[in-house]
Amino acid sequence: MTTAQLSAGDVLAQLDLSAAGDEGFALKVGGIGVRVLCPQPLCDRLMAYFDDALADEAGAITVHLLPDQKLTPEPAWTDWRRDGGKVGRKDAVCDLDGARLIRKVRSGVTFYQSFDHAVAFGPLEQNESTVINFINTQVLNIALREGWQLAHAAAVTNGKRTLAISGLSGGGKSTSMLRLMDIDGLSFLSNDRVLIKGGAPAQALGIPKQPRINPGTILGNPRLAGLLTEARTAELKAMAPADLWALEEKHDLVIRDVYGAGRVRFDGPMTDFWVLNWSHSAEQDTQISEVDLVSRPDLLQAIMKSPGPFYQKADGSFEPNGNTPDPASYLQALKGVRVCEVSGKIDFDRIALAGRELFDG
Repeated sequence: MTTAQLSAGDVLAQLDLSAAGDEGFALKVGGIGVRVLCPQPLCDRLMAYFDDALADEAGAITVHLLPDQKLTPEPAWTDWRRDGGKVGRKDAVCDLDGARLIRKVRSGVTFYQSFDHAVAFGPLEQNESTVINFINTQVLNIALREGWQLAHAAAVTNGKRTLAISGLSGGGKSTSMLRLMDIDGLSFLSNDRVLIKGGAPAQALGIPKQPRINPGTILGNPRLAGLLTEARTAELKAMAPADLWALEEKHDLVIRDVYGAGRVRFDGPMTDFWVLNWSHSAEQDTQISEVDLVSRPDLLQAIMKSPGPFYQKADGSFEPNGNTPDPASYLQALKGVRVCEVSGKIDFDRIALAGRELFDG
């Protein structure tokens, strides 16, 4: 068999789905449910990670996790174009009849995605974060087919008001969100992905993904000091602020470990959206000013997020390589949401104060 002849049926015939076992766990986010089948010890580790979203219902789709399985021959891969001018190979795809294979280039973890099957296989035990992202992708796929829009944002909510924060990568949205978590009564909704659906009011939906934060975020928040060793903290404090800000180094933060139990909520009314457009070099004080996104397409670009290679549309087709989101859909979803631009110099104390005023108002 050649790679050109590889079909969805051929792929499923090679994979032993029974190796995932018949036990696992279920997740529920808003009204969206997902079932996960996987062997031990990976299953227990994933259940601990997804603790805030565990549910009893089986869900709309079942994810099969198959450690160390592989395909022969290798598919004919096509590199997936990355967002925002990022360079380097990250994902590759191979389209089949009604399905798509996706490969993480660096790790070799591979995924089979279709309406009926969501399968991850390869070196899963060594790439747990990649597995977590794949499970959450199923939540995103279902929500997108139901008309939600995907935003690149962090968010907090008190159940009556939800504030989402977007910005360029490394712009401070995670740091801002975690400073807001110091406010009593607020819950973590998302660190990086927020789904938005228009209505009266508009609605926000997060995904069960714990924050992965950079060292600058940790150094700027005393509550997070335990995430770094004393030696690493000293090394980072010696760096120039610009170098620290640009450092590509991520650390996992478990919300319940830092902020206590009951501080996670995955849905809420979408009422406020801040877009970080500030800089270290600015001289003017931080300003938070209401804007109209229709006249500020530059800010809308910071909010919109492509669903990526895993997304299969309701008509069965997959997201095209290099496709960009439709601004009109986001403008419609954000109708009635108060959108503000955060400009001037970077000042997280100002963000924290403005957040208290917003949620106390």
